Amino acid sequence: MEQELSAGAGGLRAHSSVCFSGTLIDGPRIQQLLLHCAAALESNDVTLAQQAMWVLNNIASSQGDPNQRLTSWLLRALVARACRLCGPAGGGAAQAQAQAPAPRGRAMSVTELAEYVDLTPWHRFGFTASNGAILRAVAGCAAVHVVDLGVTRCMQWPTLIDMLSKRPGGPPALRITVPAARPAVPPLLGVSDQELGLRLANFAKSKGVLLEFNVVKGPGPKSPRKEQAALCPDLASVLSDPAALGLRDGEALVVNCQSWIRHVSPVSRDAFFDAVRALSPCLVTVTDEDADLDSPSLASRIAGCFDFHWILFDALDTSAPRDSPQRVEHEAAVGRKIESVVGADDADGAERAESGARLAERMRRNGFTAAGYDEEAVGEVRLLLSQHATGWGVKREEDMLVLTWKGHAAVYTSAWAPN
Repeated sequence: MEQELSAGAGGLRAHSSVCFSGTLIDGPRIQQLLLHCAAALESNDVTLAQQAMWVLNNIASSQGDPNQRLTSWLLRALVARACRLCGPAGGGAAQAQAQAPAPRGRAMSVTELAEYVDLTPWHRFGFTASNGAILRAVAGCAAVHVVDLGVTRCMQWPTLIDMLSKRPGGPPALRITVPAARPAVPPLLGVSDQELGLRLANFAKSKGVLLEFNVVKGPGPKSPRKEQAALCPDLASVLSDPAALGLRDGEALVVNCQSWIRHVSPVSRDAFFDAVRALSPCLVTVTDEDADLDSPSLASRIAGCFDFHWILFDALDTSAPRDSPQRVEHEAAVGRKIESVVGADDADGAERAESGARLAERMRRNGFTAAGYDEEAVGEVRLLLSQHATGWGVKREEDMLVLTWKGHAAVYTSAWAPN
């Protein structure tokens, strides 16, 4: 069993196979076909790429098992890349199935977004651990200011508000600031920031917490390319301007980064955290997917996508029927990630995840010390996971917590304070 686990996700996926022309095709063989296709595209071998896509198209299925469903999204991204770089290299059925970009997703109601987030612990794992760290960091503070850099549109904060309302001695005055600019990725919410802030304020009032909600607009882009791609320069400009954030004396400042860093260009991440540190926050929380998908090699990114994104496809197979609309939306969101990782060579503006270990090195290099998590926070995470499928787990890695699926790292969460 130890050898099987140490073999990585591919070792476990070897038991999941699909039948093609009377031959069983398992996960590692599918991955090898994907790598052949990627190598052919990198060397501009259109004929070999077309052959690999034809075989993959006969394996992939958006209604099949997790491997087949994942393969269908990877094939879509590869064909889109081939059509853009080499013309219609995929051809025929593969092109018809896969060349269209991944769906952008629909705008959800607040209730639908909550249901989307609740389907797996993928997001709430980070919410729960980060809220525990925040609660400990602001203990005894009369005023708390959270700068929220996240993609799930404030879904984290009702729980924190409830926790603060029960604090011995009474809750603090709370401010939440969000940037107007955010990654244009699922999940999407059909509610404006202003309306969202009003709803949060009403909820906080019902809990006896005074909440002030602010939306900060960053400076305009310097060029069309920057407008489409580089989030970090805009965010760094906003975060380095205390007047824009309205920082106040006596407030405990928390900067919360949830599923955000992978959307910041890797070459700009150190500058981003320099700007965060200059604000002198009492705590910085960073939660993101625990994967390395920023290699300049297309084949390496393909292999990373197959190994990592299999996790959510496999987990969804135990959480929802294969035709469930929520499952389809989750898988389409992963398809968008794959499209970004596979389709763009320029890391500026493309989604490029880095592992929790690399993030920890970056944080220490930029003058932060790990704050860690106490046993109460870990207990809350375990309670959350008990409400989901038995494959989910949590482990400590140095000062981080890592969400796992069948032993494979999925999402890391970490808490930091400036030195």
